[in-house]
Amino acid sequence: MEKLYYPAKIWLAFGEAVNGNQEVTGWLMKNGFPEVAALAHAIRGSEEATAWLFKNKFFHLAALDAAIDENVQAYQWLNTNNHLLLVVFADACRGKQPAINWFYENHMEAFVLIAKRIKDLRDNTTFDYHKKKF
Repeated sequence: MEKLYYPAKIWLAFGEAVNGNQEVTGWLMKNGFPEVAALAHAIRGSEEATAWLFKNKFFHLAALDAAIDENVQAYQWLNTNNHLLLVVFADACRGKQPAINWFYENHMEAFVLIAKRIKDLRDNTTFDYHKKKF
């Protein structure tokens, strides 16, 4: 499997930002991880955050957000461009058991917790957005 992209503490901060923790989001912004904060906002439905990811060439993170939304083209783009960890994470965020099992088997339980937060957010929020096509 490929790199993890970010240290564990950044992934954990991302999970808090997805929950709407503005203090952690601000910390990400001020400490060199604005793309992680933008991803959290995009997952929460922000069109502006999605546009920022595209504008700043974080295509893999924009694709992750879209893949979580079951955008087939984004999912395929992640696969084609060898972002395999993000493919598995997108699957986990949609509650796919093989992906969840993979994270457990690889001792990456924190990803399961973050994925569950995202799934719960998506399942319990009505989004009114027209995100860019990937």
